[in-house]
Amino acid sequence: MAVRVSTLLPATAFLPLPVPLAVSGQPRRVGVEVEFTRLSERRAAERIAREMGGTLREEDPHAFHIIGSRLGDLCVELDMRHAHPHRDGHPMPRLRPHAGLIGAALRPFVPRELVTGPILPGDLGEMDDLVRALREEGAGGDGATVLGSLGLHFNIVPASLEPSALLAMLRAFLLSEPRLRAQGLTGLSRLHAPPPYPQDYVDKVLGPGYRPDLEALCDDYVGANPTRSRALDLLPLFLELFPERVAPRISGKVKPRAALHYRLPVARVGRPGWSLAEDWNRWVEVERLAADPSRLAAAVARHRPV
Repeated sequence: MAVRVSTLLPATAFLPLPVPLAVSGQPRRVGVEVEFTRLSERRAAERIAREMGGTLREEDPHAFHIIGSRLGDLCVELDMRHAHPHRDGHPMPRLRPHAGLIGAALRPFVPRELVTGPILPGDLGEMDDLVRALREEGAGGDGATVLGSLGLHFNIVPASLEPSALLAMLRAFLLSEPRLRAQGLTGLSRLHAPPPYPQDYVDKVLGPGYRPDLEALCDDYVGANPTRSRALDLLPLFLELFPERVAPRISGKVKPRAALHYRLPVARVGRPGWSLAEDWNRWVEVERLAADPSRLAAAVARHRPV
């Protein structure tokens, strides 16, 4: 009989990955993105530097970098490309000189974002410490605003890029997604969540005869999901692996990255006691299913096409 993780561990305990090392032998890492409201980018970055050490560097009035902190290099920025004039791919180059004013005008409606580089999963507890510090400094947010969700995103380095390993992870996620949505989303956050995968794609991937090579796995994914708006976004991964294959088939800015971009969870920085652990542990349960071939095969066999 399955036992809920919360009955065994305190709410702030972070479960380890079931496969902690990549095939290279290096520890797997995870990048984290946490969105929040109210607190300015500058004040947030200054507080983080006091908590974690490092050197504060201003990129522009709405983006600050903390270099060499205990968690590596960090960034706090207004989550809006128009506000950052020096970056490649600015959506409206003629507005670059006015980026500061645009950011100031839209700041009440646009969340701020704390972004880490790839860190060890064992260091995720430090992210909870940062969230508490930001809340003490005045940061807010509880899952969503009227305009959109406040994201908590994990960019997880996969254990392997073999097609069988990626297919197992994708299947485990497709089987788990309804439960993840039911457990993690409420109210406005449910309204603003990325839409589910198309049902015909789900049925195809969970079909008993689906055994693609890596190129076919990529082609099928991009053909059905040429968008970042998925709870598990694999476009950055496939763009990293097959840039010439993927780039002509998608629009908008996508940064190539060899990571599984889990973007369903929401951030609740303004809620006292909130921890990243609950959503991280839900992801770990997906990985546990992917890493257990017999349990995954049984779950796939129970799937019935809609």
